[in-house]
Amino acid sequence: MMQILGVSSITATRVAVIGSRTGSELFAGAKAIMIELLKDKMSIGVTHFIFIKKNGEVPEDWGTLNRSLVAKHINGRGESREIYATSAFF
Repeated sequence: MMQILGVSSITATRVAVIGSRTGSELFAGAKAIMIELLKDKMSIGVTHFIFIKKNGEVPEDWGTLNRSLVAKHINGRGESREIYATSAFF
């Protein structure tokens, strides 16, 4: 049986970057999908998450990408973080 998974171009870029840094395509794919799912949840409302920073620190955060919740914090003069395959959250 063949299974096909469709991903966006930004997720494919994340897979390539994470894969080159970790040397594992399987890990890269899983992590990129997790990022996509987190962003989906954050676009709906406030989400709780934990992540590992480059220095090994493991912070616990709450954040959102929901436009109606963050509108008062956006001035519209900057570049979208999506250009760099990253996201700024509030």
